[in-house]
Amino acid sequence: MPVSLPRCADWGIDLMDKFKLQWKVFAYLIGFCAALVVLLWLMQTIFLNQMYQFVRKTEIRKAITLVEKNIDSPNLQKILYDLQVEKDIMVAPTSDFMPPAAPDGRGREQMKTITQEKTFTLADGQKISITFHALISPVDATVSTLRLQLLLVTAIMVLLSVGLALAMARRIAKPIESINENAKTLAAGNYEARFDGRGFQEIKELSDTLNTAAAELSKVEGLRRELMANVSHDLRTPLALIYSYAEMMHDFPDEITAEQTQVIMDETKRLTSLVNDVLDLSAFEEGVRKPITRQYCLTESLRKTMDRVSELVKNDGYALSFESEEDIVLVADEGKITQAFYNLLLNAIIHGGKDKTVIVRQTAGQGFAKIEVEDHGDGIEAESLPYVWERYYKADKTHKRPVTGTGLGLSIVKKIVEMHGGQYGVSSTPGAGSIFWFQLSLS
Repeated sequence: MPVSLPRCADWGIDLMDKFKLQWKVFAYLIGFCAALVVLLWLMQTIFLNQMYQFVRKTEIRKAITLVEKNIDSPNLQKILYDLQVEKDIMVAPTSDFMPPAAPDGRGREQMKTITQEKTFTLADGQKISITFHALISPVDATVSTLRLQLLLVTAIMVLLSVGLALAMARRIAKPIESINENAKTLAAGNYEARFDGRGFQEIKELSDTLNTAAAELSKVEGLRRELMANVSHDLRTPLALIYSYAEMMHDFPDEITAEQTQVIMDETKRLTSLVNDVLDLSAFEEGVRKPITRQYCLTESLRKTMDRVSELVKNDGYALSFESEEDIVLVADEGKITQAFYNLLLNAIIHGGKDKTVIVRQTAGQGFAKIEVEDHGDGIEAESLPYVWERYYKADKTHKRPVTGTGLGLSIVKKIVEMHGGQYGVSSTPGAGSIFWFQLSLS
């Protein structure tokens, strides 16, 4: 079997990944400064002579264009004079032209020059040939001077770039390293970790995001612990009762009563309701259960649910009333909407208060139907209202036996209404009761 060797590019990437950000930034900045120094050396020494000749050729072409435009101008003599003084370009008729001697006494044959002839046509039709001559001055002394300057500049740039690179690398890497250490603490389960990234907008936004994540994780952890406590309580009590009564029936088979079997049936219902709530919420969150919509009469469905629940709780003294102005027909999943309504109804009965009165109202607005469930219980504090729809949340932290449940009912209502594109909410006055509601579109 052939063995695949890692490519050089992949090896280089793996090697860079092992370096800390601080040293990566340092290396990039030093590399950038080194590239600038090398480019500066090349342009000011090796390519200086070629660039100088290119510039002189460009100046001659511009001089030819300038003379051609002003060949018949009375200012031509001044233009030629300016070219010689300012650009060191000698312009003369070709027949009279004689290249000047070098100022250091060298012969004309040793001089580097650029000479170009151009024939112009005057206004009277006469043609004249003019020679443009530019002397290429030696740049050896200039190059030597530039090299000395570049040595000094390079030394200064190296010192400054190293210092600047180290300072920038530390400034960039330090807040990220701090965030990384706190993130490790968060990953270890310490949700009290706080992130304080400064210096750059992106790092500050990352810190804010991680702080929000830590707060949410802390909240979820608290809810998880509360759920475990509540579920443990709700499971332990009915299981203990079921076992006790079953043991009694086993030991005294001739003394079995309807009350004993009813206790077992009630506690079994309680366990079934608990398990169903957990399974329903899990299915809704995973998107397993999709709404199967059809047209049906919402009013009739609510009334039937009210009648069934009223029959179950009438012996306990509960009074349920239903208020509706007209029958409403909508397209939705009847089973799921009924489940949401039942959960609100059960929540109102559990927290119904001493008068044990629950009022259900159905109203119709412009394109929507609204269902309200009102109780006259203890109500909910204002700071708890935003959280009552969350999983496992209980506004009443005291877990009393008559008030059963896992805190999943309202969360299931939320999921069902969201699946139908509706809205939900609650208004409550401590000591006076609460009104839970949801509304659905009629279209």
